[in-house]
Amino acid sequence: MAVWPSGCFAGRHVLVTGGTSGIGLGIARAFLAEGAIVTATGVTLEELNAAADATMALRTTLLDVRSAAEIESLIASLPELHHVVNCAGVIRRGAEHDPQVFADVVDINLTGTMRVCAAARGKLTAAKGTIVNTASVLSFFGGGLVPGYAASKGGVAQLTKSLAIAYAADGIRVNAVAPGWIETPLTAALRSNEERNAAILARTPLGRWGKPEDIAGGVLFLSSPLAGFITGTVLAIDGGYMAV
Repeated sequence: MAVWPSGCFAGRHVLVTGGTSGIGLGIARAFLAEGAIVTATGVTLEELNAAADATMALRTTLLDVRSAAEIESLIASLPELHHVVNCAGVIRRGAEHDPQVFADVVDINLTGTMRVCAAARGKLTAAKGTIVNTASVLSFFGGGLVPGYAASKGGVAQLTKSLAIAYAADGIRVNAVAPGWIETPLTAALRSNEERNAAILARTPLGRWGKPEDIAGGVLFLSSPLAGFITGTVLAIDGGYMAV
């Protein structure tokens, strides 16, 4: 019977984009707890400072995933790189029908993910490492208020499958997680809306909102030797939301 490989992340270098808040921070903390050396990125100093204050061992740095130069500089500065987790993302409810806002959301969520994967490929090849991207349940169905977010997350799912094929010869496994409704700052407005909150819970068989640590467990699994024969998979972590 397979058991969790003790120490499999100890001393290994992990990059978590968008790792200073929400789901990304939960993932960064989970890797730290397993002994990894974690670099987490954010887009504001306030975000970085809050994450560093709360999680002292976390290495934090500013990064705009719209900038290939910033990404390449950051990855070049890392002595090694074994695991990449792409969590940097935005959502602009209601505003994404504006083509410019739509384009910006796609640039961050989808093209930003591709920029990081492409820049990290060399070091991950040397390490025979892993990539875990962040898709969404909205990779599988539409969102009337968030066409940019839904389109970008659908793209992340297909990008993950495509890179799994392209990077397999390099020894890199590429997977994604598809979170459902998770308690983060991005979902605060939905959780405070009684009608919307009740509808989400009514459709979720497990009857609760997810937490960042729920997503972190799936990411660690996909990054671990236990998932050594898994690549190109989009793992839904949604409390059963898509089963209804």
